[in-house]
Order: sequence, then C-alpha cells, then structure tokens
Amino acid sequence: MSGREFFACGFSWRKQRILRRFLGGVRVRSVSAGRRIPANGQLFLWDSRPAPESLAEGVQVVRVEDGFLRSVGLGADLVQPLSWVMDARGMYYDSRQPSDLEHLLQTSRFDESMLARAARLRQRIVEAGLSKYNIGQGHWSRPVGCTRVILVPGQVESDASIRFGAPGIRSNIGLLMAVREANPNAYVIYKPHPDVLAGLRRQGEGEGEVVNWCDEVIGEVAMASLLAEVDEVHTLTSLTGFEGLLRGKAVTCYGQPFYAGWGLTQDKAPIPRRKRMLDLDALVAGALILYPRYTSPTTGRQISPEEALDELVAWRGRLPSGELPAWRRLMRIFLRNAI
Repeated sequence: MSGREFFACGFSWRKQRILRRFLGGVRVRSVSAGRRIPANGQLFLWDSRPAPESLAEGVQVVRVEDGFLRSVGLGADLVQPLSWVMDARGMYYDSRQPSDLEHLLQTSRFDESMLARAARLRQRIVEAGLSKYNIGQGHWSRPVGCTRVILVPGQVESDASIRFGAPGIRSNIGLLMAVREANPNAYVIYKPHPDVLAGLRRQGEGEGEVVNWCDEVIGEVAMASLLAEVDEVHTLTSLTGFEGLLRGKAVTCYGQPFYAGWGLTQDKAPIPRRKRMLDLDALVAGALILYPRYTSPTTGRQISPEEALDELVAWRGRLPSGELPAWRRLMRIFLRNAI
C-alpha cells in the first residue's frame, strides 16, 4: 500500500473506523467529490454504489462489503464484523461482470496443501454449526415421512445481490412459486431473511402470501441447525446456498451467486463465462481463505480464517441464550423506526 493515499466514499463514521482496522490502521480520508482524489489514490466504496464523478485517471476503485463469516449478530444491528471483502474488479454478488473472487476461482491453481486446508476449514464450520450471522435458537425437525425437504431462504429484495445477480426472478414470492411449481410433491419450507424477521428491513412485495406456496414458514431457528434437516436449498442468490454446499446439500440457483456456474449447483440462469469446473474445497479456498480479510473486533489485528472461527465460537459462547444485550435491543427499536 506504500506510495498511495487512501480515500473512502459512502461509509458512515462507524464504518470508516472499521475500514481503517481492515487496512491495518492506515489513514483514510472521507470524500464526497472525485476531484479531491489524486491520480495515485485508492478509493474505497461501500457496496455497489457508483463512484463519484470527475475521478482522475489512475485512481483505483475498491468496493467493500461484508464477508461470508461475519459475526454473531446482524450487520443491520450494527454488530462489528470479523470479515470484509475488498474487490477492485467489481463485487462478488454482481454477476454482470467478473469480480476479484470470480477471477480468482477462474484462474488460481489450488495446490494440495491449500485444498487440504480448505477441507479442514469446511469441516470445522460444519461441526461448529457456524454461518454468516450465527443467530437463532431452537431446533426444527423434518416431519415424519418426508422424503424430500427443500429450504427456500428469503432475501431482502432491495439488496444489490438481487438487483445485480438475479436476471430473472427477483422476488421471494416469485421464487417460492417457481419452486412449488417445479417440485409439487416436496415439502417446501421458507425462512424469511433475518433482517426482515428482526423488523430491520421491509418484507418483499407479496411476501405476506408465502404461506400459500410453501408447507411451513420457519422463524428464529439457527441456519446451521436448519440446514442439517433439509435435503436441498433453492435460492436466488442467498449465501445460504453456499452454506448448503458446505454441508453436502443439493443447491439450485435461480439467480447467479458467486458459487454458481462451477459445476457444484444446478443453475436455472447459467453464466457462460464461468467455464471452469471446481470441486467444493477449491470454492472454499477461494471464498473463505483467499478472498476475504479477517480482523479481530477485540484486538483489531488481522487474523487468519481459522482464528476467525475460534473467535466466532468464543463470541457465540458468551451469548448462550442467543439473546441480544439490552442496549442492542434498544438500538433495534430505533433502527426499526428508521426504515
């Protein structure tokens, strides 16, 4: 990073502090106008928002988003992240163009030591019951006699992963209708997005009618626990599909998430430029080891994916009931009133 100046656009004051942590403490200046950034500067943008106008030639634009093993608690609850991704080509959820993650998966040589490391990491994630947010409590058991259970995870329909990664169906109700039509004899369960369940994001259009297109709606059950009970995941672009792959589940994608197109999923909307066939551990190596950055919210130092798992397990253990602290419950009331 030497020789460059660093700038940020679209970050709240809180996220600017987190950005500095993920960059090793370097100085990052907040800007709103592109003309303030010199030609050798590096501009960090949160999510998929457009770059400011009048950028000098030579400014490197890097987009930032949450990683795939994030925290114990929701980002919408302002819970500190353990992992972020930084992408200079695009963003992993925007299938309109290759991202750094797609380029990595398309071109990298994954040697035996890296694949073995990825296999160990995957096994630890499954055994520890970890997921992106690590929330929820209770357990769901499949009904007796059901031979095929399909999980359909809900998404926030206004999110960029739907806008830029779902060229066909773009609604939860539309997805459920398609799944039911294609699988009339399966037991279909629907799990609303955790931000929607928490009241922090709005339901999708027509989402109140999901009961008419599934056999059961699942609430506050931990995703890892739920995945253990189902046979398949059918999704638009949800990370739940990736988490299902980690657990050996059959995954059908109606959109174009980062884990589709590599021969591991059934793809209803193929991505022709993804030509390489990957095994699961190569996908894990790219998505969980090589692509994200991990830092400890407690020490602020950069850590490995394996250390991040240790922190997630310890973090979850400090909240055995799965309940939010009182101050965060009050914050959630404020955030609900703001949507």
